[in-house]
Amino acid sequence: MSLFSVNLNTLPYWLSPLKFKVFRTLWMVWLIANICMWMNDVAAAWMMTSLTDSPLLIALVQTASNLPVLLLGVPSGALADILNRKKYFVLTQLWLAANATILTLLMVFNLLNAELLLFFTFMNGIGLAMRWPVFAVIVPDLVNREHLAPALTLNGLAMNASRIIGPLIAGILIASMGSQYVFALNMVLCLVSTYVVLQWKYQHFESALPGERFFGAMRLGIQYVGQSTKIRYILVRAFLFYFQASCVIALLPLLAKSHFHGNANTFTLLMSSLGLGAIVAGSQLPRFRDSFNNNQLANYGIVVLCLSSICVVVVPTLWEAVPLMIVFGASWFTVANSLTVTAQFSLPSWIRARAMSFYQMSLMGGSALGAAFWGKIAEHTDVVTSIEVAALFGLLTMFFIVRLVISGQDDEDLSPVCPIERPKPSKHIDHFEGPVMISIEYHIDPDTLEDFKKIMKLTKVARIKQGALSWSLFSDAEHPGQVIEYYVYETWADYLRRFDRFTAADLHLQEERSRFHIDPDPPKIVRRIATQLKN
Repeated sequence: MSLFSVNLNTLPYWLSPLKFKVFRTLWMVWLIANICMWMNDVAAAWMMTSLTDSPLLIALVQTASNLPVLLLGVPSGALADILNRKKYFVLTQLWLAANATILTLLMVFNLLNAELLLFFTFMNGIGLAMRWPVFAVIVPDLVNREHLAPALTLNGLAMNASRIIGPLIAGILIASMGSQYVFALNMVLCLVSTYVVLQWKYQHFESALPGERFFGAMRLGIQYVGQSTKIRYILVRAFLFYFQASCVIALLPLLAKSHFHGNANTFTLLMSSLGLGAIVAGSQLPRFRDSFNNNQLANYGIVVLCLSSICVVVVPTLWEAVPLMIVFGASWFTVANSLTVTAQFSLPSWIRARAMSFYQMSLMGGSALGAAFWGKIAEHTDVVTSIEVAALFGLLTMFFIVRLVISGQDDEDLSPVCPIERPKPSKHIDHFEGPVMISIEYHIDPDTLEDFKKIMKLTKVARIKQGALSWSLFSDAEHPGQVIEYYVYETWADYLRRFDRFTAADLHLQEERSRFHIDPDPPKIVRRIATQLKN
């Protein structure tokens, strides 16, 4: 009898998403995928210590792993939103398996050097960059909204359980057989995960409209993030947090080897302690959220993380450092999960992969740049000094980010609705005709015009989030109170897509606009298609 087939209905709330069979299966895939990731990173980081003594090159292993996310975040998010997600997921797994195979062969034939190791770590990072948005966007479709927060927590727990399991497996194999066997096992596990994903009965939504164009999809992702204050705050906080927190993780191999005078087992112990702390925090987060919101959890977590990282390099023995690494891991997970959950709840499903790819870019970009920066500091000073400076930097940034509030405010209701009637043109319009200009004429009491403009400011944000290229509001110079709103879409298909993207928050905003309209007839809507002039 399988582990998850017993007493599923009695699981505590933080494990309740495991009651959903598809989520349970894909969560196991995610766990295996992250075990592979940590096995690869640990083997690569430890292998680099045998290829070079340079702190910078050792730290650059993390940079090489994370930098592809910074470079490919927007394209991968766009692809995850417009392609068949099952096929895309399978492709990323095959990419990772092929990369692990090449690394294994290079080590078997003794052809691996520091430069090649960084290159194939970078290539592995490309696979991770393409895979992450896919899983980020499918999770909210596998569970209902009530179970989304614990589902995201379980995803984080899978990441951090793999932080224990992956390094342990890697450490045992490195110590007993050699690093090439880590990469070989990584290849096998990637292929097993691919097989499981192939069994997933995924239902790809086929719209009657033509698929979004690749560059148009990326543009819309940029527009949405640019118009969302909360998402921008989350991105800034994620970048600064991972920039600072990456110092300990990037320099951990060197900390184990030089500061604690250890070996691969020392590195594995410290990494596993970090993962154990994350698991403990994940099991307690639902309880913490009864007393604190995500903004408070993120702030308190950063303070604890900075203090614990200083203590790790101050204590004289490894066994004193282990419990501090557990505290570091718990605070790290608390901050990371609080940011992730807030981001997921702030996004509608149609844009989620693209927007979450920006989040992924922020955290991985922060990690990649932070690892290189703190590695350079360590090269000019030492590991202890670099970690202490990073912790002080984290505490100083609190004076800035404390104003970037990400929760504790009224959240928008992003439930999909379609209360407005679709246009019925008098003749056939090709989906790719455009640009399309829509104008809406309102009759407003001049005494309430300023209040109406406040609603229209929110309307501008909503229109651009839905894909409008431009938006303006005009007041009639001769008839006070007569106001015309106009906005433009690139094509007729882009305009029609907004009807599929309409949310309860958009409906509320529409009702607010209508409340100011004093004419007994509804506001007049005119849709115009650009006309091509003949030479």
